[in-house]
Amino acid sequence: MLFQWLKSLSIAMRLFVSAAFWSVLILLSAAILLTTLYVQDTEIAFDKRLHVYLRALVADVASFNEEGHGDAGQLGDPQFLVPLSGWYWQITRTDSTNGEVRASRSLSVGKLPKLADFGIQPELGGQRSGYFTGPDERRLRMVERIIDTGDYGVYLVQVAGNADELSADVRQFEFRLGLTFVLLTAALLSSVGLQVRFGLVPLRNLQDGVSAIRRGEAEKIIGVESPDLRALAAELNLLVASNREIVERARTHVGNLAHALKTPLSVIFNEARGDGSAFSHKVEEQAGLMKTQVDLYLERARAAARAGVVGASADVLPSVEALLRTFTKIYRHKHFQLERPPAEALRFRGEKQDLDEMLGNLLDNAGKWARSKILVRSELTSDAADFGRNFFVMHIEDDGVGLTEAQCHEATKRGKRLDESVPGSGLGLSIVSDLVSAYGGSLVLSRSELGGLKAALRLPAF
Repeated sequence: MLFQWLKSLSIAMRLFVSAAFWSVLILLSAAILLTTLYVQDTEIAFDKRLHVYLRALVADVASFNEEGHGDAGQLGDPQFLVPLSGWYWQITRTDSTNGEVRASRSLSVGKLPKLADFGIQPELGGQRSGYFTGPDERRLRMVERIIDTGDYGVYLVQVAGNADELSADVRQFEFRLGLTFVLLTAALLSSVGLQVRFGLVPLRNLQDGVSAIRRGEAEKIIGVESPDLRALAAELNLLVASNREIVERARTHVGNLAHALKTPLSVIFNEARGDGSAFSHKVEEQAGLMKTQVDLYLERARAAARAGVVGASADVLPSVEALLRTFTKIYRHKHFQLERPPAEALRFRGEKQDLDEMLGNLLDNAGKWARSKILVRSELTSDAADFGRNFFVMHIEDDGVGLTEAQCHEATKRGKRLDESVPGSGLGLSIVSDLVSAYGGSLVLSRSELGGLKAALRLPAF
């Protein structure tokens, strides 16, 4: 699902997401590393403070006489005098059966445990340090050391401090670091967005140039200043020029073919008409069919050539209104209604002649078969599967007898006439279908809510 989403992103979004991902990942890793280092440094600084008190107590223990009397615990810090302050010291004689204990006034109840009982191994020099839960259920950090005074006994000297101070410093650092990194992340993402936007300006200029050619507003791409894309723009200009040259050459050949065939067919037709025999009549009939087929395929060739022209466009609304005025006069007893007119800015991506040909055939077909009413409406759509290209759909409906599903499929076949009682060559819907295919559109025939035929003509738009 994630990979599908990533594939659907534009180049700009891919660059932004990629840069944002690595920026956030690097910043997050840096934050974790800095926090870990700060915790270690803070812990070391806290231990140094505890070791100052420990060394003072060790000095006092070293002054004990053989009876174990002497001054101990004169640290000069009032925290060791306040009961349950979270700061404690304790001196325990370990070589005596009675286990004499001296402790700070703050340790009013209970005793400090031995770190060795928690499985903490001694450090270099025999010292131990670690965490435990104190008498007041607070988390304490303690350092301890065994002092051997020789004949005067062996003592375990312990100093514990409130680890909440350590945690408070770490939390304050984490908050400040987090706030700094959030602001830094926002600044980095903003700079990445600006960098991507600025870096893709040449591509947008190239896109605008191609769009201008496609809309018929320009003949070549201009305004691409980037050296990286200048060569691509030049190649595209050559491609467009080559396309125009090929289309113009095809038009010329089609015109030459039309003139080359017109005269021999006219001669055959005229010669056959002068003789009243059955053979002459057959020749005349077949010559007429040849002329019809030649005209059809020549028109299709011209349409295909026009459809391949880059930049051709035509306004939809004027063509629709002009055709409706024409067919209103031809079919005087039938009502042509433009229910939802195309927008004034709507443009067909192709030749105006082809647009008139397609709409004209459909309106003429509707006028022939309608009883009294022909309804015309339009809508604008887009195709996500076709890179978001815009299309417009012309719906032309009538209240005639309509067609079955099978007849709708047969109606677009070349020369297929479903009712011989109405004049026509049977080529109208076939021509529309061919032109629609040339432009990448579609023609769908179905039953209308009015009772007759509904034709949905879908064509590319700007």
